[in-house]
Amino acid sequence: MKILITGGAGFIGYHLVKQLIERGHEVIIYDAFLNYIDPEKSTYDRYLKMRLEYLKEKTTIIRGDIRHKVTLFNTMRDVQPEVVVHLAALPISTVSNKFSEDAIDINLNGTTNVLESIRMTPSVKKFVYTSSSMVYGNFQKPTADESHTTNPIDVYGATKLSGELLTRAYGKQYDIQYSIIRPSAVYGPTDCNRRVSQIFLENILSGTPITLHNEGESKLDFTYVDDLAQGFRLVVESEKSNGETFNITYGEGRSLKDFVNLLKDLLGKDAEINYKPADMKRPERGSLDVTKAKKLLGYKPENPLEVGLKKYVEFVKTYAKI
Repeated sequence: MKILITGGAGFIGYHLVKQLIERGHEVIIYDAFLNYIDPEKSTYDRYLKMRLEYLKEKTTIIRGDIRHKVTLFNTMRDVQPEVVVHLAALPISTVSNKFSEDAIDINLNGTTNVLESIRMTPSVKKFVYTSSSMVYGNFQKPTADESHTTNPIDVYGATKLSGELLTRAYGKQYDIQYSIIRPSAVYGPTDCNRRVSQIFLENILSGTPITLHNEGESKLDFTYVDDLAQGFRLVVESEKSNGETFNITYGEGRSLKDFVNLLKDLLGKDAEINYKPADMKRPERGSLDVTKAKKLLGYKPENPLEVGLKKYVEFVKTYAKI
């Protein structure tokens, strides 16, 4: 298939593109190459260069911003893709909450532009929207399946849920086949968006103290990026995913304290930890139920935290220059 991926040069996009290329698909990347991380802390340029060394030989790369609807529409018209995977966004909640106007402009208005461009491009047979587990807000039970109440408590989760509603509405009004994916706590090689996994790993390597809220008991469903990419690929390739919403995670909540202890063991280094009360502006989460993706798509996450984190540690020790 011919697949257009917005944000395809980013962290998740890069790993997804590799799997799609290996399956024989033609991939076109549409990416604005935006970075909101403090330049003093950013590894963006280094990791982007690493990704592009592979992508430039295997794909067509078009520089463009989803907020610029004329450029986006012209690209869609010229490329004539069969599938559009929408990854472009302000990628994490902390950044979206800090730059809320940009988050709304990119995550919400940009998504509207993508949907409008698809509506006017008859070649597109399927749209894959990237949502987030943040749409659930505070988990009401230890494990959340796709029917769990959606009640986001931050700007990021709200924009992602708004994108889900728009996706369903456009799908019904304009007969667009769609699928929605809700990831959680993704980590792995070339991540440069200062997610919690990157921050903790780099802090331990550099001897910087780590802050743990709620005694470190808060849980996240940490998902190795190759497992997430597998889920995206299966959604792209399977008609069984049409009209469906999927949790795509490892499927196991792990406490942040466990995560830090595992990191210390893998690195052979101790860490100074500052404990603080629970952060009420962050939702309390846990495991996500991935039964639906396993049954409908044959999804098989292969990297429990102990395995995926070891791969990530080896990558960072080799390439991060900390």
